[in-house]
Amino acid sequence: MTSAMGSEGGSTAIPPVRKLTMLSRLSFGFGSVAYGIKDGGFATFLLLFYNQVVGLPAAAVGAVIAAVLVMEAFADPLVGFLSDHTQGRWGRRHPWMYASALPIALGWVMLWNPPSGWSDGALLGYLFCSALLVRLALSAFEIPSAAMGPELSTDYDERTRLFSYRYLFAWSGGLAMLALSYAIFLVPDATHPIGLQNPNGYARMAAFGAVAMFVAIIGSSIGLHPEIKHLPRHVPTGEGGAAHFRAFAQTVRNRGFIILMIAGVFAYTAQGVSFALSNYLYQFVWHMKGGDFQWLTAALFGGAVTAFIVAPRVSRTGDKHRIGAAFAIANAVLITSPYFLRLLGVFPPPESPIALPLLLTIFAANTACGISSMIIGAAMLSDVVEESEMRTGRRSEGVFFAGSFFVQKLVGGLGTLLAGTILSLVAFPAAAVPGSVPAETIDRLVLVFAGVLLFFFLCGAYAYSRFPFGRAEHAARLAELKVQGAA
Repeated sequence: MTSAMGSEGGSTAIPPVRKLTMLSRLSFGFGSVAYGIKDGGFATFLLLFYNQVVGLPAAAVGAVIAAVLVMEAFADPLVGFLSDHTQGRWGRRHPWMYASALPIALGWVMLWNPPSGWSDGALLGYLFCSALLVRLALSAFEIPSAAMGPELSTDYDERTRLFSYRYLFAWSGGLAMLALSYAIFLVPDATHPIGLQNPNGYARMAAFGAVAMFVAIIGSSIGLHPEIKHLPRHVPTGEGGAAHFRAFAQTVRNRGFIILMIAGVFAYTAQGVSFALSNYLYQFVWHMKGGDFQWLTAALFGGAVTAFIVAPRVSRTGDKHRIGAAFAIANAVLITSPYFLRLLGVFPPPESPIALPLLLTIFAANTACGISSMIIGAAMLSDVVEESEMRTGRRSEGVFFAGSFFVQKLVGGLGTLLAGTILSLVAFPAAAVPGSVPAETIDRLVLVFAGVLLFFFLCGAYAYSRFPFGRAEHAARLAELKVQGAA
């Protein structure tokens, strides 16, 4: 492995251009099962659970969840920076990864088992504390784990392939949990005729999810343990805190990084709104029930598998930013088309035999495009590492991926807050029963939801297209870094 002297006096190592073993690819991906379970729970069920089951106001729950995401977002850059500067025989990443497993599992159980008899204010405080524990602990795993991506290989196409495994496992974990929740955990019983309003089901879902998250994190960490010897290690420079802060500021003033973060602001805001309102739309707009949710899960999983196959292959045909922008535009059009067509009276009504198959086909296609865009975006962020190294002399994978998670969580919280605001704006009733909500309320929800998503997703696609370099520039940069290292 070659090395280059940093501008601050530190030493950095350039990872080799190599193809990884299947075990390393699978292990890198497997850990994101925990992230998928967490993301699915927060985005799909948490607002619904604390609003429709616990009985708290939707706007207040949305505000608390948004506050948690904002606090976590500001902690993420610190986690990334500390991970970049961790020393020891287990390298920079693994100490954080191993240590995160138990707190995540405990926090997840707490989150879905709120105490009974507490006031609304106390329950909102409980939600804040337990949600923050889960998200901070998961950051301690996800940021160092994702930062290993650009360290494992500098190959332009291998990075896309590597992150395709990560997104496949994340979506598989989230969707598997979704399927189990709809089919086994959140089902009606004698006292709860609506399965999504069954508190006992949420407790069972939490216990299963906690075990699955623990196994995914430990399994991924063990599987990647043999890679430690190949990874760059931090070499201390003796700098003080002020110098470290200046180095951090210099690192994040990177044009490619800033453009990707702007794209993320738009994309993750839209995704936060979409996820938070999904169960409302499934039940009250499309009248899904029972086995429909299993077909929905299968369609979304089909989209994830399609992205896993398509994204690495398509990205080999050109520059990532152009391909990623095209996928993002396709996602924006597909995800909103059923709602606009419904408002125009063109889409088949929910009782039509072709409505559900048509809807699920569109959902599968938009999921494939959306995940493909995200896979390519993560690979583009990996390529920023070497561009930054040329400019600063430091490898800062943890800082860059922490910045990505910072934006994702900060605006994901905005998306959840916006979702709660939309429900209040359209006067959507609490503890609503499908079929009892006025048609004009449903129409208002559909119009606002589709308009917000189309705007934010298209803005994100435009930002994607402005990324400043592609395949040729990346190859030239690697060659120059190798020359510097040899010198």
